[in-house]
Parts: sequence; C-alpha cells; structure tokens
Amino acid sequence: MKYEAGSVEEYFGQLPAERKPAMQKLLQTIRDNIPQGFDEVIGFGMPAFVVPHSLYPNGYHVNPELPLPFLNIASQKNFIVLYHMGIYAEPELMKWFIREYPNHCTTKLNMGKSCIRFKKPEDIPFELIGELVKKMSPGKWIATYEKHIKR
Repeated sequence: MKYEAGSVEEYFGQLPAERKPAMQKLLQTIRDNIPQGFDEVIGFGMPAFVVPHSLYPNGYHVNPELPLPFLNIASQKNFIVLYHMGIYAEPELMKWFIREYPNHCTTKLNMGKSCIRFKKPEDIPFELIGELVKKMSPGKWIATYEKHIKR
C-alpha cells in the first residue's frame, strides 16, 4: 500500500485502524531506542530515520540531495515491514538478528535483504527490534555505508 504523506503524523492518519496500534508501538520502540543523531522524516513515502546532511553532507549516493537513509517502517498490503539498512550491510548484525529471533518469536522469520516482514501485528518482537535499533549509531552507519559504496 502506498500512502501519500508529508509527515509521519499524516502517514499514520491514513493507516487502517487495525494496523495503527502495532505501527504506533513499532515507531515508539524505534524512537525509544535509536541512537542520538538520526532524524525522523518521511523517506520514500514511509516513516524513516536518516542521517541528516549536518552529519553526512554527501547524502545518499543515488540522490545526494536526500539524507542518508537508515531505517523505514511501512504498513503494506500483507505485512508490516521494518527496513533496516544496517542489517543488510553488516553480516555480523544479520547473523546476530537471525540467531536472536527465535528467542523472541514462535513464527518463522520472514526476511528479505534489508526488510523484516510481519504478517500479524501480534508477532512483532518489539524488544528485539529495540535491541537491533540500538546497535548502530549514525557514525557507525556512515562508516559501514562508505565501506560498501566506495568499493
């Protein structure tokens, strides 16, 4: 599902009622745990956390006018999705998450390259997501990002 929103509040105002509580809890979990320095914005049509140009003037290599993306959440047709760029870029972080997931969930992990999909809102492991979000500061994300794009 694609939402046209200029702000996080506007995005949430368009969500189906049955998705709002889980999405709000997911957003709050991220807000409570994300290291200082990331900015909360709408990025690629979704609530996002980015490294602002004040910390990384180069911006996103695909479009330097955009801040460096890090994390997005979305309510899609069949899933609630967490996009975490660091989990895709850092194999050790990915391994940690895959290893920890069964300690927090009884459902099978549904994961793409940088996305973690949840079919049922009640299956979202908020505590684990909080731990994941804490693991990468803006500085660490910038270093990881540069390591991969400057190959």
